[in-house]
Amino acid sequence: MEHLVARVQSGEVEVYGQIVEAVQQPMYRYCCRLLSNPAEAEDAVQEILVKAYQHIGQYRPLVSFSSWLYRIAYHHCLQVIRQRQRHRRLLTLLRPQKYVESPEQRMDRYLFDEPLAVALSRLKAEERSLLVLRIFEEQSFADIAVILGKNTEAVKKRYQRTIVKLADLLQAQREGEEQWTSASLLKKKG
Repeated sequence: MEHLVARVQSGEVEVYGQIVEAVQQPMYRYCCRLLSNPAEAEDAVQEILVKAYQHIGQYRPLVSFSSWLYRIAYHHCLQVIRQRQRHRRLLTLLRPQKYVESPEQRMDRYLFDEPLAVALSRLKAEERSLLVLRIFEEQSFADIAVILGKNTEAVKKRYQRTIVKLADLLQAQREGEEQWTSASLLKKKG
């Protein structure tokens, strides 16, 4: 290989094709392993071989030509990986940020979840109101007591019982003890 390199360095540029044929497959395998992407590896090999040709005059036979070439490949692949990481970070920055749900949006999402919606429909209106005020509207027990016209301790106890009741309704639904759907509830009411 070194004799071919010496010929290219002396001006026989057409000989570089023989070097390319000899190193192209090993370079591709190396780049493919580093980059984990066959398409990027193909591009990298082409760019590495161009760089090697452009700098072949700087090659000195203190190390083997293949070692010199692998060194170019290594640094090139590291650069590709860094560019890929910068590109990903940039995309992350440019991606629209997730919005914070408003209490109404959160309530809609939870209320329209079929199992929860069905279980909530089985609660009394005051129980549903208590859950909505505490969980979705994030009201304090004192504020809920004022809203419902009850004392704070009664609201706390009612809240605990309602949570247990809701959990029992959801558990019963999961276990199939009673198959509820919105449609079956509508039929029972009508």
